[in-house]
Amino acid sequence: MPFAALAIAALAIGFEQLLQWKYGAMGIIAFAALSIGLKAKNTTISGIGAVIIVMLLAQSG
Repeated sequence: MPFAALAIAALAIGFEQLLQWKYGAMGIIAFAALSIGLKAKNTTISGIGAVIIVMLLAQSG
């Protein structure tokens, strides 16, 4: 069980670093809004974060 939690945390940190490197501060804000919204079970905040991430990904395409 601790290994799974450690692996998930490592993936989340890696994804966050990738967003910061590729999309800058807006990527970090979007990821933070998404993760905070999911932890708080607030669909509005998580939806805003998800929309920003999708817009950043569509912009670079």
